[in-house]
Amino acid sequence: MKKVLERDGFYQATPVVSVVLATCVDQRGRPNIITLGMYMPISFDPPLVCIGVSPKRYSHDLIAESGEFVVNVPSIDLVEAVHFCGTRSGREVDKFAEIGLTPIPARAVRPPLIKECFAHLECRVVDQHVCGDHTLFVGEIVAASIEEEVLTDGRLDPLKAKPIVQKNMIYYTLTKSPHD
Repeated sequence: MKKVLERDGFYQATPVVSVVLATCVDQRGRPNIITLGMYMPISFDPPLVCIGVSPKRYSHDLIAESGEFVVNVPSIDLVEAVHFCGTRSGREVDKFAEIGLTPIPARAVRPPLIKECFAHLECRVVDQHVCGDHTLFVGEIVAASIEEEVLTDGRLDPLKAKPIVQKNMIYYTLTKSPHD
């Protein structure tokens, strides 16, 4: 039997979502990290991704003003850092210093990469749309990198990478393939 959901429960009918850490910088170049569950690839040519960020979040204005962000893809080993970065404001705390993550220079944009993440998409904002209570930032990928250890035959192997998905702030990863 199907349960009919009220408006405040609509998202219980959605699947788990990928979790990423986006980095951005303020006008002085100080970096910040935001945990996002609103992320998706949207185009192959040109290579575009979207992130959804609430205007209430400190990172929103940083991304809007700088026009750049980096999507850093964490493994399940970083779940504590992911949770921390999603529950603290960069207005009040230096998340890199507080949680012990390492900023490293990006190749094409000002926001840093997070060394501990297994993949990075350096993006320039090419469009943005207000969608309800969030802004959808569309970023063109201008550079990308990935740890070789998470590749099999040149392709991402999710069982090696152990990316994070979440639902209701409970974090998961992949542990097997239906082909095993």
